[in-house]
Amino acid sequence: MSKQKTKIDWVSCHRKPERSFFWRGKQFPVCARCTGIHLGYLAFPVFTFGLAYLNLWWTLLLMIPTIVDGLTQAYFKRESNNFMRVTTGLAAGIGAMSFVSLIGKSIGNFLLHLFS
Repeated sequence: MSKQKTKIDWVSCHRKPERSFFWRGKQFPVCARCTGIHLGYLAFPVFTFGLAYLNLWWTLLLMIPTIVDGLTQAYFKRESNNFMRVTTGLAAGIGAMSFVSLIGKSIGNFLLHLFS
């Protein structure tokens, strides 16, 4: 069975087959790291509705592993594996949604203070 590639034009991802997951012979539309990041985005409601809270330092700390993994692969000829890529991507996606939530709440609090 040949490995078909699913294409999504609006996503910025290299989509290399050797760094992607396959399901039933079809390549995921994004690489393993981006898959993890997009799965992490699902955490947005958890932070927005106050079900969980991370301060800014923990939020930024969650993003560091994927940055280190990506940069060391790009510049030091180190090869990661898809499990590490999806795991660090998931952490980065969760961190990004926590960051967006923190920024949104800060803006909301600023506006409430400004107009009260």
